[in-house]
Amino acid sequence: MRDYSLPDMTERTILQIIPDLAAGGAERTTVEMAEAVVQAGGRALVVSRGGRLEEALESAGGELIRMNAKSKNPLIIRWNASKLVELIHAEHVDLIHARSRAPAWSARMAAHKTAIPFVTTYHGAYGGTSKLKVRYNAIMAAGERVIANSDWIAAHVRDVHKVDRDRLVTIPRGVDLDVFAPQAVSEERVETVRKAWSLTEQGPIILLLPGRLTGWKGQMVAIKAMARLTREEQAATRLVLTGDPQGRDNYLRALEDAILDNGLGGCVIIADHCTDMPAAYRACDVALMPSTRPEAFGRVAAEAAAMERPVIASDHGGARETVLDGRTGVLVKPGDPIELAGAIRTLRDIRPEARAAMGETGARHVRERFSKRGLQIATLKVYSELLRETV
Repeated sequence: MRDYSLPDMTERTILQIIPDLAAGGAERTTVEMAEAVVQAGGRALVVSRGGRLEEALESAGGELIRMNAKSKNPLIIRWNASKLVELIHAEHVDLIHARSRAPAWSARMAAHKTAIPFVTTYHGAYGGTSKLKVRYNAIMAAGERVIANSDWIAAHVRDVHKVDRDRLVTIPRGVDLDVFAPQAVSEERVETVRKAWSLTEQGPIILLLPGRLTGWKGQMVAIKAMARLTREEQAATRLVLTGDPQGRDNYLRALEDAILDNGLGGCVIIADHCTDMPAAYRACDVALMPSTRPEAFGRVAAEAAAMERPVIASDHGGARETVLDGRTGVLVKPGDPIELAGAIRTLRDIRPEARAAMGETGARHVRERFSKRGLQIATLKVYSELLRETV
């Protein structure tokens, strides 16, 4: 049934393009916008090579069109552009929205040839300082509208790419407040997650660091921080690292070695990718986001806060918007295990009622600023504005 609070997309076909449908923030936002387009009466196409979120996309009413959209090979980019032109004509696409650099180059070529609006979302502060790399990255600032997913990213886009304010709009990532709702998670779901982590004893404070197992997400920093705690504190604390290594077996082994070398075998747990993150956040006492590089937004912090859990995060990037230092959690120096250990000790030792109060403040902050519905409405308004301009 159509949700009339959304801008009308009747008889409109929106095409989003992204390399794959893994479980990252950009991919989940793609699915959320497909859902919004369909609920607003339109048709939602997603060009991608597919992945873990295919079923979610189908459930949202979106249609997957498979393409090797990840390749940076200039010949494949041009080939993809020609296929997109054919697709735009065949499916009567009204607007194309690119969410990553390689497919954005193909999408822009196709949009130019077919005279349809071209939108980009700048999902991260892309690395590289060479002229070639900056030019490659600049495609994400070439949309007729450029969406930044945090104020920090918006400032980065203005500084690096000199995008004027008429083209740039900030739309933070959103949390699905129907899914990430404390009252919606049963105790049975929480216990299922704890058992999967082999945590059945009562008493220890549980720290949760979710995210793919890659160096910049800060798992190693968290292990070093745990090593800074006293033996007594370690015995009363459990750190759970949950995420997909995505083929990074050497990093996984390095984490396992660090746990053993620091005598943390009973304190730090490396768990598999978790499919029930709302229950995972309820199963912990404190969430961690100790990324060594700035997070463009910081979905972990927002989702954990929505589940009324305080967050310890690195003091840079989008975390400064999702975590209110001293009110909903603690911000620490990036990459500093000493500061992280101090923050863990602070939130570990305060009264449970104080942690609960921080969690409740965090949930209010997320409801006010970072809802999925807010993201959907704001993005559809961008589509509507551009579509009116092309009539």
